[in-house]
Amino acid sequence: MCGRYALIEKPESVAETFGLAALEGFPPRYNIAPSQPILVVASGDAPPRGGNETGRRALLVRWGFVPGWVKDPSTFPMLINARAETAAEKPSFRAAMRHRRVLVPASGFYEWRRPQGKGAKGEPFWLRPRRGGVIAFAGLMENWSSPEGSEFDSAAIVTTAANAALKPIHDRMPVVIAPEDFSRWLDCRGQEPRDVADLMRAAPDDFFEAIPVSEKVNRVANSSPDLQEPVSRAAPEKPKPDGGGQMSFL
Repeated sequence: MCGRYALIEKPESVAETFGLAALEGFPPRYNIAPSQPILVVASGDAPPRGGNETGRRALLVRWGFVPGWVKDPSTFPMLINARAETAAEKPSFRAAMRHRRVLVPASGFYEWRRPQGKGAKGEPFWLRPRRGGVIAFAGLMENWSSPEGSEFDSAAIVTTAANAALKPIHDRMPVVIAPEDFSRWLDCRGQEPRDVADLMRAAPDDFFEAIPVSEKVNRVANSSPDLQEPVSRAAPEKPKPDGGGQMSFL
């Protein structure tokens, strides 16, 4: 799963990467957690022909997806992730997968390695792209409105089975959409869910760098650069062939 991430790039860099005409300033966020507002990029009006504009929009939405058919959001569990394998069929995500696909700008994410032994705590890792810069998680967005007229937008991050490099830490990872595929993912008018199914795959094994970090990140209230500073800890074991010639990731 993906339950914590960061966005520390400058607004100008985010705007350039995602083809946004304008983006209001925002501070670096080192520990983004569910229920907090997050930045997403959605398709907009068709840009004028012959120009360089993409027509994309930047929006602030709540991280914690609420389907439009829910009667009372306060009693509905927050859906922070959507599984790539089932999002197109699940009642909660089916409409958003067809009509409201978005991109979630990120600098990387945190994941906790499974505890080793009884009573042991999960060990946090900061997982960042080796090339640096801002990347895009696949996301789904929904609008919820009450009979009285109140409304809000919410989103979930799409996840898939972890690649071989990250599987020793966790068995799921966010889907990363490459820049050349931004338009395909966002084009809900011309691209049906089956047309973008090939985009919902794990990033290459060498895409992310796993950095062991301190347990400060466990506390949502902590949000500072030192959350991403390396600490001394055994790195996750690399996959080794088992006796049958297959890879063992545990």
